[in-house]
Amino acid sequence: MEITGEFAIPAPRERVWEALNDPEVLRQCIPGCESIEREADNVFNAAMRAKIGPVKARFTSVVTLTNLDPPNGYTIVGEGKGGPAGFGKGSADVTLEPQGDETTLRYRAELQVGGKLAQIGSRLVAGAARKIADDFFGKFQEVVGGETPPSA
Repeated sequence: MEITGEFAIPAPRERVWEALNDPEVLRQCIPGCESIEREADNVFNAAMRAKIGPVKARFTSVVTLTNLDPPNGYTIVGEGKGGPAGFGKGSADVTLEPQGDETTLRYRAELQVGGKLAQIGSRLVAGAARKIADDFFGKFQEVVGGETPPSA
């Protein structure tokens, strides 16, 4: 399944780029995130709790950043395992475009799920994925566009 989105971030592109690569900013913005740690320059390990339809689970994920083009964008590739709930994997192309004092962030994500998550139906999973993305970017706009630096 594919989901796309576009968000206006009230901050310069360089600041948005730095925030997208800052584990502390990401932890604050990812709904249900318990932890996120940098394993290597472009690899993060994360743990989060999510509820998708009737399925609640704790997911552990490995996220790799590829196709890096600072500060224009990158590709995020990840896989999350939720034990009996199943798994999710996918990738998202993220682009940053300056618009005066703001930055337009666009993404296009391809997602796959398996296990119980696949059994609840793609429409429900797609709706939950879109809500998680919207919640993330709403919080990201708030954190990055605020008066305090992203790592504060």
